[in-house]
Amino acid sequence: MNFEGLDPGLAEYAPALHSALDPVLDAHLNPSLLQNVELDPEGVALEALPVQESVHIMEGVYSELHSVVAEVGVPVSVSHFDLHEEMLWVGSHGGHATSFFGPALERYSSFQVNGSDDIRQIQSLENGILFLTKNNLKYMARGGLIIFDYLLDESEDMHSLLLTDSSTLLVGGLQNHILEIDLNTVQETQKYAVETPGVTIMRQTNRFFFCGHTSGKVSLRDLRTFKVEHEFNAFSGSLSDFDVHGNLLAACGFSSRLTGLACDRFLKVYDLRMMRAITPLQVHVDPAFLRFIPTYTSRLAIISQSGQCQFCEPTGLANPADIFHVNPVGPLLMTFDVSASKQALAFGDSEGCVHLWTDSPEPSFNPYSRETEFALPCLVDSLPPLDWSQDLLPLSLIPVPLTTDTLLSDWPAANSAPAPRRAPPVDAEILRTMKKVGFIGYAPNPRTRLRNQIPYRFKESDSEFDSFSQVTESPIGREEEPHRYMVSKKYRKVTIKYSKLGLEDFDFKHYNKTLFAGLEPHIPNAYCNCMIQVLYFLEPVRCLVQNHLCQKEFCLACELGFLFHMLDLSRGDPCQGNNFLRAFRTIPEASALGLILADSDEASGKGNLARLIQRWNRFILTQLHQDMQELEVPQAYRGAGGSSFCSSGDSVIGQLFSCEMENCSLCRCGSETVRASSTLLFTLSYPEGSNSDKTGKNYDFAQVLKRSICLEQNTQAWCDNCEKYQPTIQTRNIRHLPDILVINCEVNSSKEADFWRMQAEFAFKMAIKKLGGEISKNKEYALADWKELRSPEGLLMCPSIEELKNVWLPFSIRMTMTKNKGLDVCNWIDGDEVQWGAARAEEEHGVYVYDLMATVVHILDSRTGGSLVAHIKVGETYHQRKEGVTHQQWYLFNDFLIEPIDKHEAVQFDMNWKVPAILYYVKRNLNSKYNLNIKNPIEAGVLLAEASLARKQQKTHTTFIPLMLNEMPQVGDLVGLDAEFVTLNEEEAELRSDGTKSTIKPSQMSVARITCVRGQGPNEGIPFIDDYISTQEQVVDYLTQYSGIKPGDLDAKISSKHLTTLKSTYLKLRFLIDNGVKFVGHGLQKDFRVINLMVPKDQVLDTVYLFHMPRKRMISLRFLAWYFLDLKIQGETHDSIEDARTALQLYRKYLELSKNGTEPESFHKVLKGLYEKGRKMDWKVPKPEGQTSPKSKPWSGTDAAVFSSVLAL
Repeated sequence: MNFEGLDPGLAEYAPALHSALDPVLDAHLNPSLLQNVELDPEGVALEALPVQESVHIMEGVYSELHSVVAEVGVPVSVSHFDLHEEMLWVGSHGGHATSFFGPALERYSSFQVNGSDDIRQIQSLENGILFLTKNNLKYMARGGLIIFDYLLDESEDMHSLLLTDSSTLLVGGLQNHILEIDLNTVQETQKYAVETPGVTIMRQTNRFFFCGHTSGKVSLRDLRTFKVEHEFNAFSGSLSDFDVHGNLLAACGFSSRLTGLACDRFLKVYDLRMMRAITPLQVHVDPAFLRFIPTYTSRLAIISQSGQCQFCEPTGLANPADIFHVNPVGPLLMTFDVSASKQALAFGDSEGCVHLWTDSPEPSFNPYSRETEFALPCLVDSLPPLDWSQDLLPLSLIPVPLTTDTLLSDWPAANSAPAPRRAPPVDAEILRTMKKVGFIGYAPNPRTRLRNQIPYRFKESDSEFDSFSQVTESPIGREEEPHRYMVSKKYRKVTIKYSKLGLEDFDFKHYNKTLFAGLEPHIPNAYCNCMIQVLYFLEPVRCLVQNHLCQKEFCLACELGFLFHMLDLSRGDPCQGNNFLRAFRTIPEASALGLILADSDEASGKGNLARLIQRWNRFILTQLHQDMQELEVPQAYRGAGGSSFCSSGDSVIGQLFSCEMENCSLCRCGSETVRASSTLLFTLSYPEGSNSDKTGKNYDFAQVLKRSICLEQNTQAWCDNCEKYQPTIQTRNIRHLPDILVINCEVNSSKEADFWRMQAEFAFKMAIKKLGGEISKNKEYALADWKELRSPEGLLMCPSIEELKNVWLPFSIRMTMTKNKGLDVCNWIDGDEVQWGAARAEEEHGVYVYDLMATVVHILDSRTGGSLVAHIKVGETYHQRKEGVTHQQWYLFNDFLIEPIDKHEAVQFDMNWKVPAILYYVKRNLNSKYNLNIKNPIEAGVLLAEASLARKQQKTHTTFIPLMLNEMPQVGDLVGLDAEFVTLNEEEAELRSDGTKSTIKPSQMSVARITCVRGQGPNEGIPFIDDYISTQEQVVDYLTQYSGIKPGDLDAKISSKHLTTLKSTYLKLRFLIDNGVKFVGHGLQKDFRVINLMVPKDQVLDTVYLFHMPRKRMISLRFLAWYFLDLKIQGETHDSIEDARTALQLYRKYLELSKNGTEPESFHKVLKGLYEKGRKMDWKVPKPEGQTSPKSKPWSGTDAAVFSSVLAL
């Protein structure tokens, strides 16, 4: 049936709004229908609706016999009388199928066919039932078992099916073709093109296939070729239903009117002998369904959506007396079918009810139905008990059906022959070192395999690239065979193993034994962690962004400064880039450039990380440049001579990274156009046809870099002189070189990778030749050979041959600006500095030396999807701050794994798994040019009163009093803190085989409310910060029971709370931390982690650890408040003001019980009593009736009085 032209009220019956799992009875359902009907917990009727005894069925006249509920409130989409058994099948809009047996409509089976789409047609076969949904054809047994499930293309939208014979099926829909499917092989055998798309109804006679189209046409097609033989334009609007009997075709539908489609009350009747229309039949109802019900005559049954039914002859006149009315529970009838015997009619309505009308008290659905198979009753209780302890008990007492077939346990002898597993071959190393004594061989264990384990055999067809697909997720994995994996252990992707304690018991120190901070990788879009580290270890950039502060809510420069401040404070603990990445996700340009990865793409490694990080590199430099241009140049950036760090109108980022250029366009007519521009980075441009010759050509890196900077290319461009597009030669000349040279390598295909590999081989051969040796393939150098390669001073010029392999990149390059605006670039060796003089003197003559500072590489790993790591040369200033030493060292930064490496490792690129992506070169003595002091830009004004973002927030709703100027916190002041959170992404976990849960990815939390209360003074306990944090991201769970946050509290349009931005509240907390206050709270470690703050440990007083004994459980704030303070808190929900004040009171109690920490032994006894009481009460606070705390008197209400009095001010 075509649903497009039906009543618009159908739109409110979307499948998603009528879930079969909803137990609530629909308000439109007549309660009288459900009398004496039991509903199971899912709200589905378990028994048929009983017919009332007063109903009398008159022979030969259709009357209602039974009504039954299929699914409460879910519209019936299709009904079908079984052609083989006495059953009625019903499908719903929720994808659920239900069958009823006999005229009493006893429920036979009920099962889900599709989880989301409605059932559009049902066809009964001998062995099962066919169900058609939008793009799925499912064949199921009558009991519900799946026989086959045939998935169609996702673009298909199927509506009708037609069984042409016992094994062939036609399926049609809104597309321009009809599929023929063989039910024996479950395969598509033919695809017939349809000139008019939208086949929603199909019928068949012994002469034609009939196809009804949504456009109102009915086409007649040949049974063998499926070609159109004739076509009837039945209706101008749309076709609703049609049926064929004998030589007549009757159709109903919709006609086009000025106001839209209207139901046409004229039935179109066609004579199939003459292929022409006869007199239309006018009816007295709005026809939506029609069927021929031939008994003595060819009667037509016409049914409307509202439930009116009329019988008439197709060639006669309709009589209003022949109208009867079906009483649907819902407002609309959705489906109609006639049994094969013509004795029963079935109607389905929009509220899930099925109505059976018959013309006799005991109708049959089919002329000859077979017997229906019912489930057998359980026979377990009737079996005799067997005592297995009796050894002589005969097993013949167990009833077994008599069978003449071969039993499953009676295996043929050929299948029972033993086939022992072939032993693996002995390792060649063992055979080589084996010593035989008699017939026994002895050899040392080469330890190339795990104990008592045999590795899986790899496919011989696997490529060399895939041979390391079994890499463990982290470097802490078990010992593997070293030859199996290309990727070195420290370069593999690292993941955090979560336990029931979260991150508390994860050993980050195993991965990072330095004092530098890593970055955690589980946050969405954390692929940029390596580039954040590169920017951090650029001293001018680090100081610049920490001096930057603006009013924008989402400013990448501000957030990067906050993150760099955390990295400064950390002593080896990893940090999170939550707030920075949150601001990054809100910038439209980042989404437009494709820099925002979906979680699924990031986890599976579908994105090209090398291209992604290079686009991110260009984006972040451009964004920082724009952010800095909006503010005045910070005073900290004054040159040593007092000159300004940058010119007016430009930013510090522009001075550091920008290269000023002249772009010249020379037309073949001789006219030249010069245009000035600048760029923040360069992209390597490789020589054309470098792979055409297998031997290749040798290039220095400096040659390729010069070619990329001074790019010359031929292109079509507009010439003002010729006044048309002409071939022009475009060249680029450098006017000013940047202080930091950024290069995107653009190794995005095998062509560029082969170029790097070939140049590394040339460089390797030249290095050996320069050292006075000859190198040949597979030649091994002995120690005596390498002694000859020492310098005259005795220093080893090349400690090992491995350091020369895969190296093409120089550690330093020299650039010279010539007088005629030319640029010379060459590789630089530190020994040549004596020849050229000091670097500062060289710059006066336009000579600049750049040193390699960082390389970002793409690690190819087929198992984990790859990752990005960085080699960074950490300068003296960072070592001085962290470790108190002055030296430079190369480090590998792999998320939270940090490890010192040799400098040669930073420029070695094995293109099979380690591909260069980004290079950073910096001018020598760059840091000495500037006074790089950091002045904290956060001032005390952030704590003063501010306006709320909420439109409905009123003064009467204020829950805090901002600090006065005379109350500004001092070093050592106490501040009670508590925060509440909401969930943005649910936790991803899996169940192990032993039943334990393993967390794959933790839930992503976002701070929703932050409260700070005064910890001393006359207003102690009164909040001065109670901010609700506005969020633009979708909240999955508000955690109202634990956070007290309700939907709408974080929405500026409807919230009545004091709503602020995260950045505003973050600045308040940063000011408190920088001023040296001490935070008192319960579970502050998690709070600071989600807020994204790094707080020194001596500024945190956490009551979780104050009232904790080693190797014992942590105690909740609620239990501590009841035990020590006699307070009943956190009744229905949590309140952050109450929790913060309670934590302050507990800290005062701790000082009282421990005598300010001077009597640890007496306090230890108090803790033992606390844990004993907790175990007895199962750590649950008793209900309020008559129970009090065993340890303390009630806390006085003076603080509440002070709070109310200050509010009155």
